[in-house]
Amino acid sequence: MFDLPLDLAKARILVSNDDGIHATGIAVLERIARTLSDDVWVVAPEAEQSAASHSLTIHRPLRLRQVAEKRYTVDGTPTDCVLLAINHILKDGKPTLVLSGINQGSNIGEDVTYSGTIAAAMEATLLGVPAIALSQHMEAGVAPDWGTAERWGPQVIRKAVTVAWPRNVLLNVNFPAVGPDAVTGIRVVRHGKRKIGDELLERTDPRGRPYIWIGTLRGEADIGEDTDIHTVFNGGISVTPLYLDLTHTQTLQTLKQAFV
Repeated sequence: MFDLPLDLAKARILVSNDDGIHATGIAVLERIARTLSDDVWVVAPEAEQSAASHSLTIHRPLRLRQVAEKRYTVDGTPTDCVLLAINHILKDGKPTLVLSGINQGSNIGEDVTYSGTIAAAMEATLLGVPAIALSQHMEAGVAPDWGTAERWGPQVIRKAVTVAWPRNVLLNVNFPAVGPDAVTGIRVVRHGKRKIGDELLERTDPRGRPYIWIGTLRGEADIGEDTDIHTVFNGGISVTPLYLDLTHTQTLQTLKQAFV
């Protein structure tokens, strides 16, 4: 188990994201973090790294740049940022909590397998620091209402760290695309399924060369009432524990029989 519950007033909080150091969401999350602790550090990608997943830069050197007191950028992925923050910048005083986000767009259902926001929290978890990923759902063509996350975020984080969770678990939080006063509650739910990228859009550029956009068509879906998808689409805040041990124990036992 992680060393929880946490006394947030004494916590060292690391903030990161995948939308980049200049994103609105990370500014919101930093403000939230500062309502919880006076010791807040920010280490984020120099540029947007959405859908980078848990990728690590190993074929070129990384550039670490300090932009202000306790604020750094890395010309790499969210995973790079958290790795450098914990094992280099803060090696003499590691963070006690990592907050990743707030992502511009939800990370629900199968989004979690692509998300750089989730990956930053995943890297922290692997390095032994409890982590929470936070995302703001958006309606197509409508600017996100960051006030919802800013109002409810501190409460969600405070409640989450009052209980212990295993060292290979991170928390995934999604805020709905409604105003702060329209939130229908906070629900602890499993993550559903809504596969994206099923539609491939082939086009031709002005020079006559073909290119392909990965679209957003969603295929098979699992949006039961006990899922993050249903919760967020119905105005609620979803909290989902994600387990990093990907071993399927039932199939493990079945395979053992085949290899006797």
